[in-house]
Amino acid sequence: MTTTQEPRIVTVRQNILKANDHTAAGNRAAFRAAGVRAINLASSPGAGKTALLERTLQDLAGSVRMAVAVGDLATENDAARLRQWGSQAEQIVTGTVCHLDADMVQNILPRFDLDALDVLFLENVGNLVCPSSYDLGEAARAVLISTTEGEDKPLKYPTMFNTADVVVITKMDLADAVGFDRDLCRENIDRARPGVPVIELSSRSGAGLDAWFAFVRGESV
Repeated sequence: MTTTQEPRIVTVRQNILKANDHTAAGNRAAFRAAGVRAINLASSPGAGKTALLERTLQDLAGSVRMAVAVGDLATENDAARLRQWGSQAEQIVTGTVCHLDADMVQNILPRFDLDALDVLFLENVGNLVCPSSYDLGEAARAVLISTTEGEDKPLKYPTMFNTADVVVITKMDLADAVGFDRDLCRENIDRARPGVPVIELSSRSGAGLDAWFAFVRGESV
């Protein structure tokens, strides 16, 4: 007698994600109770997450109370880089894990005084695959793509872009130099996530940052 059995790897993954979602719900409840807007930032490596956070912490200092939890496979370089702007930044070193998960966020939350914050950024590990599956308890997810990466990232990684509340095209100051096709990129984004708001900006020049700051504050983009 033969029987069919679901592959164990699928069962394990389902159990992991179920447990993650339970923890994420607890994180979300903690954020809401404290009135904190948690924003999950995801992108491939080098898309400009940390540079955008630097500019955000600098420009909104004094008007928005912000802090950052930074995910990286190794080193605390990004957290140290962000602390220079006067906001708290805590590093989550993930080791061999290529994404943040809800447990990692839950474990680091005691380091923050949530009642003293308006916004907590969760800077995910540079990866457009694994982070798409893991709810961290965030209020919103921003997926970044830089002009230097090409226009087809949304088609190559549709699951990641399909989870986005906003897509941010970074490094617009380099668009002409790298031959970036803006219209094609936006078309591909819309194919992956129809109707998602898109913000085009440059952390270096400051162009487009007002729209990003509105998103950070929870306003319409």
